[in-house]
Amino acid sequence: MRKHKVSEAVIRRLPRYYRHLTDLNQAGVVRISSSALGASMGLTASQLRQDLSCFGEFGQQGYGYNVDKLRGEIADILGMNQGHTAVILGAGNLGRALIKSFKFENSGFRLNAAFDILPEMVGSTIGATPVYHIDTLEDYLAQHPASVGILTVPRQAAGAMAERLVACGIKGIWNFTNTELNVQNSAVRVESVHFSDSLQTLSYMISEDV
Repeated sequence: MRKHKVSEAVIRRLPRYYRHLTDLNQAGVVRISSSALGASMGLTASQLRQDLSCFGEFGQQGYGYNVDKLRGEIADILGMNQGHTAVILGAGNLGRALIKSFKFENSGFRLNAAFDILPEMVGSTIGATPVYHIDTLEDYLAQHPASVGILTVPRQAAGAMAERLVACGIKGIWNFTNTELNVQNSAVRVESVHFSDSLQTLSYMISEDV
């Protein structure tokens, strides 16, 4: 349970905690101290405890954290057990790669459908995901509401597609179009993924004389 407004920095560390605890759990680690968990993630024990205190009391003094229990509690905080659903707009190279390779279920999502305009894509199935014509988007979402819309369309179509998703009552947009979206509805959350930002950051880090 959140005690107060949580900073974005803390929110963005939560998936790291979950991923790390998942690795520990799979390795058979039953419990871990805050200092050991923090050190393994490049954080101080104080920072880790402060982050978790935003959501309640975790762990026991002298025992540390039960890895599996803390993992489950963080999953609950992240909303991974709420049955989120998603649709993807754009079944081109990137869209197909996400559908085939990204394990949505591991993040608490079920991918229900994809949409495209190409005749050779419409009516096909990618993995277990059916591809529909984009013209049927509104009718589909009226019958099968989704939590999140994933945009892998060309950037020139991104704004219009985002507006259609918002009008359909979508709660969030995962944006891979490499363009900033201007969503008028403040209740709709947008998470943009810019691959170039990450690569350019790496470029800075490995460049000489910086």
